[in-house]
Amino acid sequence: MKLIKKINILIVGLGLLGGSYAKALKKLGFYVTAITKDADSIDFALEKGIIDKGTTKIDPEIIGEADLVIFALYPHIFIEWIKKNQQYFKASAVITDVTGVKGCIVREIQDILREDVEFISAHPMAGKEVSGVENSDETIFKGANYIVVPTEKNTTEAIELCCNIGELLGFKQVAILSVEEHDEMIAFLSQLTHCIAVSLMCCNNTPELEKYTGDSFRDLTRIARINDEMWSELFLSNKDCLLNEMDKFKASFDELYNKIKADDREGMREMMRLSTQRRKLFDKN
Repeated sequence: MKLIKKINILIVGLGLLGGSYAKALKKLGFYVTAITKDADSIDFALEKGIIDKGTTKIDPEIIGEADLVIFALYPHIFIEWIKKNQQYFKASAVITDVTGVKGCIVREIQDILREDVEFISAHPMAGKEVSGVENSDETIFKGANYIVVPTEKNTTEAIELCCNIGELLGFKQVAILSVEEHDEMIAFLSQLTHCIAVSLMCCNNTPELEKYTGDSFRDLTRIARINDEMWSELFLSNKDCLLNEMDKFKASFDELYNKIKADDREGMREMMRLSTQRRKLFDKN
């Protein structure tokens, strides 16, 4: 199933990602509406032409007009929204999301959702260290990865539609993972890296270090400027997978620590060669 221009798209949650989706889809010619809690966000999006219509209220008419609904909400808010408002969806509507953890939401929402509405989950691996629709930027999708996370309850048509969204938004690669595969992957590639950046920034409070740093430290800690409300929820929602990756990281860090302590230069170089070899795979062309 292809995403066609005549469909109506509703964005629920007009922050950085929701706003970036809206901006990109509007530029592609879709009719885009939004529901979000902040009136200033709606006003900004309307003024800048990011959306066609928006409200801060649960509007049955706007919800009922939408063929595709994209949720950009925290996991627990997403679940509560569905419980309270799913009666307003039109029959045959498709809903998707941008949520960073899947195990805590996908099957619960699919279990409580009406049979004539389908939820196909997705995760755009893109973002910035800022928030709000005023910082929305459709170019963050260019060259990034997009992951579709279906279950046995999803139709082939909905999976194809979700993949098509990623293609239209300009993602470099669209991949398909199970819920379990996604959460294991995200624990390592995203959540662990944020844990390391936060820990690094919290382990040394020597004054005026910012006057002496080089690019390596800035690059490594870029993501330490973090939305504490969102990321603490994501960490706890994926607790088992994340703790497993943290244990593996501690073991690897301890291995390097012990090699340094023992003056094992060849052992250090071996780890560095392995690191260099694996890092090459992540370089963007």
